[in-house]
Amino acid sequence: MPLPDLRADCSRCAALCCVAFAFDRSAEFGFDKPAATPCRHLGGNDRCRIHGDLHAQGFSGCVAYDCHGAGQRVVQEVFDGRSWREDPALAREMFDAFRALRKIHEWLLLLGAATRLPLDAEEAARRAALEAALTPAAWTPASLAAFERGTLGPQVRAFLHGLRRHIANDEAVTSRTAGRT
Repeated sequence: MPLPDLRADCSRCAALCCVAFAFDRSAEFGFDKPAATPCRHLGGNDRCRIHGDLHAQGFSGCVAYDCHGAGQRVVQEVFDGRSWREDPALAREMFDAFRALRKIHEWLLLLGAATRLPLDAEEAARRAALEAALTPAAWTPASLAAFERGTLGPQVRAFLHGLRRHIANDEAVTSRTAGRT
């Protein structure tokens, strides 16, 4: 299965990031917002009313956030273009699917980045197998929920954690060669 597009396209989403997640008032967010509650800046058109001024308004967390394409996949593929706005009964399931698929997309990005490391044959095969497991022909709300409860997530985390030795070795080589220039 080919990799999905891991770039966000907010025009094909239903503002899932502005609703699904909670945030606490901090340097990154101007106020507290509970999960599954629309941000007060979210317009009825699923667009942020202060998008052009997020940083100045105290929402640098929104500026930095990237769903890596999970939002539009949930709306367009998993829920066939339906939205929590038109069918509020979908909200919980849609938000749960978004959280799971966002995690999957992040792991796909990390597994893709791992191809630039000097993986041995066993690591390369394991990386490819994990990537394939994260890219089934289609995700459904049920398969995403099962993913959340399953063992694939811990397997991906363990594999990625095991790659630290490559990064530590690369940093050591870089610092040794940097002094020679």
